[in-house]
Amino acid sequence: MTALFRPTRAEVRLGAVRKNLQKIQAAVNPARVLFVVKANAYGHGAAALAALAEREGLAWGFGVSSVEEGLALRSAGIKKPVLVLGSLYPFESFVEAINAGLTVTIASLDAARQVKEAAAQLGKKAECHIKLETGMGRIGARKPAALKIYDELSGPGLARVAGLYTHLSSAETDPAYTATQLGFFRETVAELEARGARGLIYHTANSCAAMNYPESRRDLVRAGIAAYGLAEGFEPALELKSRIVFIKNVREGAFVSYDKSFRAARPMTIATIPVGYGDGYLRRFSNRADILVGGLRCRVLGNVTMDMVMADVSAVPGAAVGSEAVLLGRQGAQEVTAAELAGLADTITYEIVTLISARVPRVYTE
Repeated sequence: MTALFRPTRAEVRLGAVRKNLQKIQAAVNPARVLFVVKANAYGHGAAALAALAEREGLAWGFGVSSVEEGLALRSAGIKKPVLVLGSLYPFESFVEAINAGLTVTIASLDAARQVKEAAAQLGKKAECHIKLETGMGRIGARKPAALKIYDELSGPGLARVAGLYTHLSSAETDPAYTATQLGFFRETVAELEARGARGLIYHTANSCAAMNYPESRRDLVRAGIAAYGLAEGFEPALELKSRIVFIKNVREGAFVSYDKSFRAARPMTIATIPVGYGDGYLRRFSNRADILVGGLRCRVLGNVTMDMVMADVSAVPGAAVGSEAVLLGRQGAQEVTAAELAGLADTITYEIVTLISARVPRVYTE
């Protein structure tokens, strides 16, 4: 492992991820869990968390957004099923996916023909899940097209339909719309089975639906945000931490950061912490977010810069170079949550954690 000199790091507690996946498994049984590890496991580190889940039997398989993410899991030694949830393009991506034993999403008749051609070219079987459009408006085939895709892949060739799924757009906010989407899915399942479909894996549920809509669970639930502890009732797994690298006393009237974006109204003690928007700590937190030092909340002062941020540590006894600074997570009795930061940035918790950049090392603890 490369030595870590810069003190900024994302600490990921494996015990929290384990506990969250166990809780999901218990709630949705007999449905199985597809652990969604796209976007580097929502910023938590896909290879490490997939290895944990595979080793301890916490997931049936894994969901990724691209062939590249799937190949990275295979390179890390992951053997369980990996479903590429995105729409594949160009044709060569089907070849690479089939070679690596990835399960591909098919959302158009053209894609169905391409996957058949790729499988024939390689002489290898290709497993496919059809993506049904029920109201998300992103990728997916509406029912008539989905039935044609099934017919195409049920004919001669090495590509086979292994599953059917859809994406619920508003499970957190709109029960009526969610029920409508689930209704469209049921209708399509009925028509597929009337065509002779048997043994397909059906899945509709994301984290919210899995926990709140039992009828959505089907054969598989796609657990993402809950597995990382960013849904109500689950334990957050990631903390963003650093240490003070510089500390100074400033006079009343002194300016801090770019564009003189903060002016001290009194003498203050200000700490500089080596984390910034280059690490995914958003500029929107300027003069708004709190950082924890010595168990106390310390306000960010001035504009967040690319590599550093300043905070008011005037009230922190003993604050010094080397003191721990928690930008996301708990210290003592205080906690800065992803939901709190999302509120400051007018975004969602998913974005707060996935934006933590690759230059921030992930450190895994129990």
